[in-house]
Amino acid sequence: MAKQMSIISFTGKLGPLIGYKRNGKYFLRSMPESVQQTAATRRASRRFGIASRKGAFIRKAFYSNLDIHCDGGHINRLNRLLIAAGDHHAAITGFRFNQHTGVDRFFPVAPRLLSNGVLNIPAQTIDGYKGITALEVKVIATRIDFISRQVAGSETVTLMIDTDTTFQETNVSLEVPGKGSLVVVFQVRAMYRDGPSRSRQYMAADIIAVAAPQVPKYAHKRPNPKRKILLPNLTYTYAYPAIIQLE
Repeated sequence: MAKQMSIISFTGKLGPLIGYKRNGKYFLRSMPESVQQTAATRRASRRFGIASRKGAFIRKAFYSNLDIHCDGGHINRLNRLLIAAGDHHAAITGFRFNQHTGVDRFFPVAPRLLSNGVLNIPAQTIDGYKGITALEVKVIATRIDFISRQVAGSETVTLMIDTDTTFQETNVSLEVPGKGSLVVVFQVRAMYRDGPSRSRQYMAADIIAVAAPQVPKYAHKRPNPKRKILLPNLTYTYAYPAIIQLE
């Protein structure tokens, strides 16, 4: 691994070299002369490819609504979670787009998504910070179909919370119809009098819930005991093949 020191840095393949970016810095590595894959490495490569595409899809679904700066390693962290999760998408619950600060710093009692699609934020005392006058809370609910990789819909709700008062229990209704899992991101930004804090220590955005798609319930008709099915009298005629004698 070598660090790129030139004025113009690059990522990708350039001759026998590969450029890549990590934590905001650019590095180089040489391409291997040959690659031999076993069955296990091919399976691992396939899992990595699926997780990478799925991770890119999730990030794209939320980037436009996020107001915080994600840390430099959030892409790799999300990919590792998805590789371990497989098709169990609820395993990404708790993922932080900013690993330096979590929602629990501001809300010690975690919000929870109820079965009726309502996000319950329990009553609690929110710690005050020097110069911080309020907390901006943004709830982003997105309906994602992981099979077809389509976003069925999204809804955002923004709350402004005064840090000088005790926070009262609040319910946020998240109505996002469509097919797929409901993924909920809870974003918090500390606010000064002149605007939001730019410090990564005072902004958080976590995936707090992943609700699996609801299987539609079909109403089964109860049979009517009084109903009778009358069958007509049938006369069956059997046709037998003719017997042919050969001389």
